[in-house]
Amino acid sequence: MKYISTRSDEAVSAEEALLLGLAKDGGLYLPDQLPKPFIDFDQIKDFSYAELATFILAPFLPDIPVEDLRSLVQKAYEDTFDTDEIVPVKRITEAFSVAEMFHGRTCAFKDLALSLFPYLLVWAKGKNKKIKKVLILTATSGDTGKAALEGFRDVPGVDIMVFYPSEGVSPLQKDQMQKQVGHNVSVVGIDGHFDDAQSALKEIFNSSLRSEMEEKGIYFSSANSINIGRLLPQIVYYAWIWLKAVKNHSIEKNEPFNVVVPTGNFGNILSAWLAKQIGVPVGKLICASNENKILADFFATGVYDMHRPFHVTESPSMDILISSNFERFLSYVVCDKKQIVKDMKDLKETGVYSISPEALKRAIGEITGEWVSPNEMEEAIRRMYDDYDYLIDPHTAVAYAVYHKLRRRGEIPRHTHTVIIATAHPYKFPFAMAEALGMKSEGTPYDVLRELEKETNVTIPSALGALEEKEKRFTKTISKDEVESVVEFYAKQLLER
Repeated sequence: MKYISTRSDEAVSAEEALLLGLAKDGGLYLPDQLPKPFIDFDQIKDFSYAELATFILAPFLPDIPVEDLRSLVQKAYEDTFDTDEIVPVKRITEAFSVAEMFHGRTCAFKDLALSLFPYLLVWAKGKNKKIKKVLILTATSGDTGKAALEGFRDVPGVDIMVFYPSEGVSPLQKDQMQKQVGHNVSVVGIDGHFDDAQSALKEIFNSSLRSEMEEKGIYFSSANSINIGRLLPQIVYYAWIWLKAVKNHSIEKNEPFNVVVPTGNFGNILSAWLAKQIGVPVGKLICASNENKILADFFATGVYDMHRPFHVTESPSMDILISSNFERFLSYVVCDKKQIVKDMKDLKETGVYSISPEALKRAIGEITGEWVSPNEMEEAIRRMYDDYDYLIDPHTAVAYAVYHKLRRRGEIPRHTHTVIIATAHPYKFPFAMAEALGMKSEGTPYDVLRELEKETNVTIPSALGALEEKEKRFTKTISKDEVESVVEFYAKQLLER
């Protein structure tokens, strides 16, 4: 299998796609052809999570011998999560379940892919003897940064730099990054939004600096979901959700189930779509947005328009207007690379592009978009807690509120089962949770966490509670125009080590 750019016929091996992250032409890599549906329930029903990951990823990564892949997967998921299930699927009612993706080292769904991706990248690096070092460049809206830092911490031959919006993450998310340990990590805040950080790094991937460093043996790569190595492992948990939903008696083994995904950069829901293509019986795929509803508007109109206010919300991982992975989805529904190049050029130069009515019809035949307001998000947190004694974070609350909105309108058939994707532990957002539950939110984030624990009897995860006593290491904030110079300085330091 080759990996091909969304913008040209540039084709590379899996090894090269993992290392490069972004294609040389600025596009994103996709398999040159998707594997034909190959998942059979009876074949996989007794698999562990690691066995399922090996089974699903093998056709996508045929360059890796199966025994080697099995070893990499086992190392990634062994003793990494606080539950043997990896992703528990909690049946709440006959109508819906919640898939808990926050049991990893950083209490967010990004751990599921970023536990494995470092092993895949190190494998790829080992195949290319010209590479002295890999420098991971990552933009984060909150959760990716910490998960990537933890995944690549002290990995030999790899360094990582994370850039985050200094005023666009929760206090605990900021502490997670600023207090990160490891000899090969760097964290930098920017005066701007996630889109500014992501755009600056994309420019670097298309710059002379990248070429200059490659000649000297320093390869730039990415831990964002623009890297196919981040995207592919996410397919696994949708197949796992299917297995668990059947075992929970929520669905029959070949019965479709709906999925509601709170998303900003579109990688998580794209993984669900890919899972559907290889045989997972996903029914309706629902893209849930907060006030930054550029995706919901696109699915309603076929127009992607960035000319709108940017909202800093209590669900910061969704505060994104440039959804990078959406380009991959477009490539499947537009089916014209010249048109993709034009659309991405229009987006960069004018902030707007649109697709044909035929392409829009194909898009909305695959995915439904909807959004909710901050008040609806808060109400969803309260409703879940009051009705089911179950705590959800603001991102998951957006998904739950969208689910209810569509169900009331009759757009989710009442005879079907729906799975809400819970992307983060609620305690990553203590002030937002306290506000939604009508509690006092005074003092430090850790003071509020202790009050939440008393009120709800939900234990504070050690990964969050232990942060309080740790020292801040990375407090630097720069302008978005300084990103390239900071990366250049760090890369040149690597040459001297």
